[in-house]
Amino acid sequence: MNELDVVGVRVEMPSNQPIVLLREVGGDRYLPIWIGPGEATAIAFAQQGMAPARPLTHDLFKDVLEAVGQELTEVRITDLREGVFYAELVFASGVEVSARPSDAIALALRTGTPIYGSDGVLDDAGIAIPDEQEDEVEKFREFLDQISPEDFGTSSQ
Repeated sequence: MNELDVVGVRVEMPSNQPIVLLREVGGDRYLPIWIGPGEATAIAFAQQGMAPARPLTHDLFKDVLEAVGQELTEVRITDLREGVFYAELVFASGVEVSARPSDAIALALRTGTPIYGSDGVLDDAGIAIPDEQEDEVEKFREFLDQISPEDFGTSSQ
């Protein structure tokens, strides 16, 4: 397993499909995962430290975990089959729960939980970006600083 950082969320054109971009810590691979607009909003809110007027599902899940005394220790992106990514939530008690990566990432950002990607997933779907192309990634980060969750066309209720 390789630790991953969340670079951010963007909308892929021309399909208008949101993606979350993860970066391998200590490596040069990036992992793009196509996600839904609701999850894009949840991830963007968490990254920007925004609190919606009413809690989103991931905020509720975080609150429930705290209320029942369960600690989320890891999020693992474990597999890629037929274009679909799979993830697991790993708890301090040893329990592992299957999850969509987008939900797992949104929860990890809210709880400060590290995110890991399997070697197989990074080998299959990771994109190597050498240091000399890092300025392009920096431009992407600047773009992320300019967008808001509302840009994804959903509203929180």
